[in-house]
Amino acid sequence: MTYREEVKDLFSVSDDYYFAHCISADFAMGKGIVLEFNKRFDMKNRLRSRRPGYLEQYVNGRLGGDCILEDRVLNLVTKERYFHKPTLATMKTALEKMKEICEKEGIRRIAMPAIGAGLDRLKWEDVAARIKEVFGGTEIEILVCRLQ
Repeated sequence: MTYREEVKDLFSVSDDYYFAHCISADFAMGKGIVLEFNKRFDMKNRLRSRRPGYLEQYVNGRLGGDCILEDRVLNLVTKERYFHKPTLATMKTALEKMKEICEKEGIRRIAMPAIGAGLDRLKWEDVAARIKEVFGGTEIEILVCRLQ
């Protein structure tokens, strides 16, 4: 794994990067950087139309973390509802599922914001440690784009 943090506009990366961000299983996507993902990829509508009943499956399956690939976006599902907060356990599970998808699909470059550390209130140091733990030993590049 190659891991870098840069002060950079997330959406200015080259087209060979996939994007990763956190969402809730209800696909509410009403605040934060997900608004930009909706604007650019119509992510909320795409997920709702392609995955009807996902929230119920998430709750009934007690997934506690998931990842959904849609277009060039890895949607890390880290909580049941938009008003909940993720845990480091659900974050790690979602990251593990993202790694599985990357290996299966041959995804080698991922750009993301400081996931879980904004509105979700996890400590970035803890999330970064989970990313390094999960992706260590892979050939995947992780670029974390930070605001100034």
